[in-house]
Amino acid sequence: MPLEEAVRRMTSLPASNLKIARRGSLKAGYFADIVVFDPEKIADHATFDKPHQYSTGVGHVFVNGIPVLKNGEPTGAKAGRCVRGPGWKKVVTK
Repeated sequence: MPLEEAVRRMTSLPASNLKIARRGSLKAGYFADIVVFDPEKIADHATFDKPHQYSTGVGHVFVNGIPVLKNGEPTGAKAGRCVRGPGWKKVVTK
């Protein structure tokens, strides 16, 4: 599969299918969720025995436009937020 198709299947396709507004594409007015990676070096090192291993080949990650990974190192920023699609329904308890 070409890299461009793999990126589409992980970004704009699920955002569109789940009807999550302003996510999944780099457009004006959209949330800036960006991963900068080297396709020649990217590799997942997590296993069932050691699931918390970092991947390699990822240089920078921006969540809502805020850097959470810079030069491969966590920044400590907590920029994420809950994303709700049209199927979410607030439950009111009495």
